Amino acid sequence: MNESRPYRKGVGAVLLNREGKAFVARRIDTPGEAWQLPQGGIDEGESPRHAVLRELAEETGAAKAEIIAESATWFSYDLPHDLRDKVWSGRYRGQEQLWFALRFFGDDGDIDLEAGGDPEFSHWKWALLEDLPRLIVPFKRRMYERIVAEFRHLAEPERKP
Repeated sequence: MNESRPYRKGVGAVLLNREGKAFVARRIDTPGEAWQLPQGGIDEGESPRHAVLRELAEETGAAKAEIIAESATWFSYDLPHDLRDKVWSGRYRGQEQLWFALRFFGDDGDIDLEAGGDPEFSHWKWALLEDLPRLIVPFKRRMYERIVAEFRHLAEPERKP
């Protein structure tokens, strides 16, 4: 175990639909019912805001979205010890991520898990924000609890005029 490994810098997206539900997807490479929010690394020279929009487009095809909030702090998680040498070629101990809430203005038909050409997800659904921590893999659960607390106030159904 090498705790001196750094965290990989990344971003995450809480994509909220008109009903105030969050987009979650099941990873292709994780067995069982492990769901997650879209997330990914920040490329060299890329701003976190650009990275989250790029990742969202690559992973979900959801181009009809706008950023409505940014987390006040970076959130981190550690990979389980049995994964640390396998993920990201063993260079990182986990991820440190800046999270964004985005409002989705499209329709379900605009979601395309193959938009980026190399899909990470096999299925997707809309879920209540409060349910996210129980849907996620255990090692990310504490971080998801913090994400829910940070963006809970935004998960309201759209008001019609």
